[in-house]
Amino acid sequence: MRLKPRALTALLLLPGPAWSAGGPLGIDHRLAYDDRGPWRRTYQVDLEDGVVLAELLGSFLTPGDSRVGLTFRKTVDASVFTALTTETLKRLAQRPRPRQTDDPDQWFRGGGNMSFPSGEVALQASFVTPFIAEYRGDHPWVWALETLPAYDAVGRMKNWGHWQTDVLAGWAIGTGWGVFSQRRKTPIIFGLLPHGFTVAGRVQW
Repeated sequence: MRLKPRALTALLLLPGPAWSAGGPLGIDHRLAYDDRGPWRRTYQVDLEDGVVLAELLGSFLTPGDSRVGLTFRKTVDASVFTALTTETLKRLAQRPRPRQTDDPDQWFRGGGNMSFPSGEVALQASFVTPFIAEYRGDHPWVWALETLPAYDAVGRMKNWGHWQTDVLAGWAIGTGWGVFSQRRKTPIIFGLLPHGFTVAGRVQW
């Protein structure tokens, strides 16, 4: 199964000065800075916290043998593996953020440069992908969940937190781990807990 969110294409078409574009795909440029209205940084942080809370509550409060319960637990797998991947790549790439430089072709600039890839966009993608993969056949509207990583991606670029390729890479990483986790019959992390999952809404340890 290959997920091809149409929103990914839209990110490539974001307007910007062509003469300043760069990066590995030649599309990286600063957007006009915006930290107002829906693009306020606090909203993106709230979204990140909300997704983590939703994953944990959904995993512990839904029956472990239910379809939705298993899907919630698979989002935890996807998010944890995604976080490990993005953190490793950030430390290797050492790419400055747009607020640190106007040159998207700078890499390996030492500690403190953590632009590539976007961990927040990756988190959003890792959360929504297992649900989309699981329910897309029964409920096509579930594709609307892709608005979460799309919103976060645009917000991070408008806040000068990431370049275009940062958010695209994060989106791809989160989606990849989401697909991997959803394809597994049982979740990995909750499978390691004593007595496995929760059953019938009751936590068993």
